[in-house]
Amino acid sequence: MEKKPHFVRREFLPREVSSISLALLLVAVLLLNALLYLYLNKFYNSLGRTETDPGLCPFGHFKLGAVKNCSPWLSCEAINREVRKLKCVGEGAVKKVFLSEWKENKVVLSQLTNSELKEDFLHGLKMLKALQSKHVVRLLGYCEQQFTILTEYHPLGSLSGLNETLHIPKYKGMNTWHHRLMLAIDYVSIIRYLHSSPLGTLVMCDSNDLDKVLSQYLLTSDFHILVNDLDALPLVNRSAGRLVKCGHRELQGEFVAPEQRWPYGEDVPFEDDLMPPYDEKTDIWKIPDVSNFLLGHVEGSDIVRLHLFDIHAACKKKDPAERPSAREVLDAYRKVLTLLIREAAMPGTREML
Repeated sequence: MEKKPHFVRREFLPREVSSISLALLLVAVLLLNALLYLYLNKFYNSLGRTETDPGLCPFGHFKLGAVKNCSPWLSCEAINREVRKLKCVGEGAVKKVFLSEWKENKVVLSQLTNSELKEDFLHGLKMLKALQSKHVVRLLGYCEQQFTILTEYHPLGSLSGLNETLHIPKYKGMNTWHHRLMLAIDYVSIIRYLHSSPLGTLVMCDSNDLDKVLSQYLLTSDFHILVNDLDALPLVNRSAGRLVKCGHRELQGEFVAPEQRWPYGEDVPFEDDLMPPYDEKTDIWKIPDVSNFLLGHVEGSDIVRLHLFDIHAACKKKDPAERPSAREVLDAYRKVLTLLIREAAMPGTREML
């Protein structure tokens, strides 16, 4: 009589099931980390995170729009002949700004308005020429004799209009903690660049209140930040004993760093000659306030603030020497971004492990 084969049904023990599940989870975590690494590597290299920009032309040249070839900076003659003013879009203490047109491209023409401040104007031009990079608005031409500067036009305007821009239907999708944190990383990247620029350690002096700081930066259409106004950018040189003072007037308020305030009390009248100079750590003091504005009040922004609490507390140390460098702040911001992206991608992973 033919025997029927016996099929043995194997029952997996709970421990085996648990081991397989854990192994699959670990594989998923490793795969996620690999994808996260590739994403962040692309982010740091393409969204503002290497110092050189392959889109930049050689010194003294520029390219605009879809044009592939680089053109030399426009001269006085070329600006007078080829640039047409459209309307005035702003005016400050130093210059008046005009939306203009050059070869069917919108551009910005800045002209000195106060002859007493021509040294500030020329200093800004010098900085603009020397610091051309992905962090700085693109220079298209200039005319020293006529105190004129031509730069690239960014329709979203200054950083102060960020919240209004994010309420425009076209940009509402950018109003997330992720995009806002990337803007904060852009801002700190610019401070780090200025503190280690080709010219040395530069201090962003036009920064006595939040509105003034925000007006110095532009928001690009692809949501990056560029520094636009470099008129007040003095140099710190510790080895030569050179520190700075941001202007000759008394500075007040919690926004400016403690060392920028008159140290001798209300009973002693302010005298510029008696005011001690300071260094670039004044910029570090202001980072938390600027970042708080950039992060806004969207879902997840309070979580970002919580993760940035320690580095921001360090930025607010009363002693400038105890504050972190811009590089250290930037590293902390990037670590927070990495952590939050990982947690958003695999919520609950830590508890499962």
